[in-house]
Amino acid sequence: MTVTIYDVAREAGVSMATVSRVVNNNPNVKPQTRKKVYEAIERLGYRPNAVARGLASKKTTTVGVVIPDISNSIFAEIARGIEDIANMYHYNIILCNADKKKEKEIRVVNTLLEKQVDGLLFMGGVVTDEHVQAFQSSSVPIVLCATSDEKGMFPSVDIDHEAAAFDAVSTLIRHGHRNIAMISGTLQDPANGYARFQGYKRALETAGIEYQEDLVRIGNYRYESGVEAMKYFLGLKKRPTAIFSATDEMAIGAIHSIQDEGLKVPDDFSIISVDNIRMASMVRPQLTTVAQPMYDLGAVAMRLLTKLMKKEAVENPHVILPHETILRLSVSHV
Repeated sequence: MTVTIYDVAREAGVSMATVSRVVNNNPNVKPQTRKKVYEAIERLGYRPNAVARGLASKKTTTVGVVIPDISNSIFAEIARGIEDIANMYHYNIILCNADKKKEKEIRVVNTLLEKQVDGLLFMGGVVTDEHVQAFQSSSVPIVLCATSDEKGMFPSVDIDHEAAAFDAVSTLIRHGHRNIAMISGTLQDPANGYARFQGYKRALETAGIEYQEDLVRIGNYRYESGVEAMKYFLGLKKRPTAIFSATDEMAIGAIHSIQDEGLKVPDDFSIISVDNIRMASMVRPQLTTVAQPMYDLGAVAMRLLTKLMKKEAVENPHVILPHETILRLSVSHV
């Protein structure tokens, strides 16, 4: 039989209202009475009903998190930051994987809102008009993490992807490279893929290097597309001397594709990318990359959401965190 608040009240010899005040940490309970209630709870093994408490307070202390691809180590690290801050502020997390499918993302958002979450974190996907429509139907705060919407309608925490790409390509240029190819993410992703592509182009333009369309291949951010893109570059009559990859995972694919041909990084090709996933320092040669602060993205986004849920003042609803170039062994001078 399920132990109820009535059972605890009878065991402790107090009213159900008193048990409720103790469970909800109301200070207006005498220490001796509080002790009796806690002892009764322990004897009976009572667990407060979170749903019932939520109905009474109109708060569930639950936050929904939509993650585009749970197998991607970037989002796993961001989720760690989210959970640590959520725990600090006594929120529970419902984590939902959307498999990078727009329809599933929107369905998950609507499901979480139906479950009466107190707030929602949408992580790292493309924000389309359909997403905006779903977000606007929400009566609870929503924060975008590692992405943003084009019009800046929703609070967000991200890095400057265009500037990160610019810094990466500029590093190659400072090492004497002029024939620089790019393995890009989808250009339909304005917050990430397109922004990094624009950073690549701006770095070339700043250095007086002509942009060549045949030196850009579009990938899907994953290892296999890096392998395939590099095979294309290896087949060019005039091969590039350096590769800028929009993600570390595609860069690692490119490195392996080069090594499969008996060539070396950085002797034959220099490679740089963006993200700084754990594998970047494990691959050989170790990957030079522009690091985004993944844990901090999650932590700051969750803190921003707590402020919005508690209706606290928010100085800046659009937070841009700094990135950093990590020089390792995959880039050398021409």
